[in-house]
Amino acid sequence: MKRSLLAPAIAALSLACGSNTYPEPTGPIPFEPQRPDLVAPGTATPYTGMDPFVLEAQTRYPTGVDLHRKLVMRTCSGTNGVCHNQKEYPDLHTPATFAASIDAPCNVASGTWDTVYDRCERLGDRFRFAEESFREIEIGWFEFIPGETPDFGETGTKPDASTPGLHLYLYDPIPLERERVGATGTFIRNFIDDQGNVQGLAFASYDTRWWMLDDRRHVFAEVSQYQRDRVEGLVASGIVQGDQNRNGVFGARTGTTVPLINPGKPEESYLVARLRGYMGAESVPGTRMPLANQPPSTVDMLALMCFIEGLDPGAAQWNLSSAIDYTQCSYSADPQSLTLVGNGVTWRQRVLPILQSNCGGCHGGSNPQAGLDLLAEDAYQRVLQASTQKPELKLIQPGEPQQSYLYRKLVGDGSITGTRMPINPLNGDAPLPTDQLDAISDWITAGAQEDG
Repeated sequence: MKRSLLAPAIAALSLACGSNTYPEPTGPIPFEPQRPDLVAPGTATPYTGMDPFVLEAQTRYPTGVDLHRKLVMRTCSGTNGVCHNQKEYPDLHTPATFAASIDAPCNVASGTWDTVYDRCERLGDRFRFAEESFREIEIGWFEFIPGETPDFGETGTKPDASTPGLHLYLYDPIPLERERVGATGTFIRNFIDDQGNVQGLAFASYDTRWWMLDDRRHVFAEVSQYQRDRVEGLVASGIVQGDQNRNGVFGARTGTTVPLINPGKPEESYLVARLRGYMGAESVPGTRMPLANQPPSTVDMLALMCFIEGLDPGAAQWNLSSAIDYTQCSYSADPQSLTLVGNGVTWRQRVLPILQSNCGGCHGGSNPQAGLDLLAEDAYQRVLQASTQKPELKLIQPGEPQQSYLYRKLVGDGSITGTRMPINPLNGDAPLPTDQLDAISDWITAGAQEDG
């Protein structure tokens, strides 16, 4: 507002408030902001070598904050309610939640029991009968089969693994001679009291008739109609399972559990393992991450590995604004070894990792799109067969990229009906980088070999 228009307004306001004078404002308005003290970022000796991957990583990702903003947000948590943005564990949508994943337990809520990694399993809750004196036994896993348990009476028949009711599978056998007992099953969990002592807390119980089956490690609880709500509440309480993936290995007992991000140890960080699909010599179950976006590049992986390697294992908290030390990072010696798409021109070494990383989210699982399951054991045999959309073309025609339906979909050939693949579910546009398309083309031209 111009001063000429402001003056009458001020005069009118003065009269309304009972005053006929108003001091003209002069000079700046005094203001003392209350700002928090920022933690000074750590320093690192800049990398001065000639490796282009290290130089690019140092420029693009100088600090952990940059790593979160430019890599983690882009690949895992960019949109509200999607994947690791306030939807799935771990939540990675802010620098604070990303920092909270350092030294945090790795994921045992990955969708289905068979995708849980042994080294993520925790000590299970324990079980005993309140009326008996045997020692508490760790729960490996449980299953609640809905429905009313049939009346077995005195017929000599007994439940099996498919009988409606609550099934517990334990680490040790129940030390009772009786096959069936009416008792109160008690569920116990450890907690730490205010003096720092470990205590056992009985957090739930269920009174019914119990059966000791098989080798007495399988305990079955009958469920009548009036007991159903009670059992559903027990299951909803979140019984911790020591062998959640049901393979006979109680992960926490092996002493090899790993966190999401293991300070100083990128190779033993679950987050890195889910990007790679392996940890050491072990395969990590579940589809490689990220599902909907392109996998991290060599530069991305170098920044992540150097960030983790530079974290102090003895620190109480970690400052993401500290500089990533590429000079001292051991991975700077050979960044190309960090590629997630493999080496060479064979199916298993290079092409399959590219397709699984970029396309496995849609073309995998129990109902893969177009019947193409790139996560199946026979994926190579399938890509040598005819396309379901254009049967006159094979998905891959060895020696002829331009006669391969799959390759033509990847490059966006206008003669092929439908959208170019892969598709980003957020914006629909996610073509493969040129180097990956070239790798697939070279592989097909060289004969589309599976190995060798």
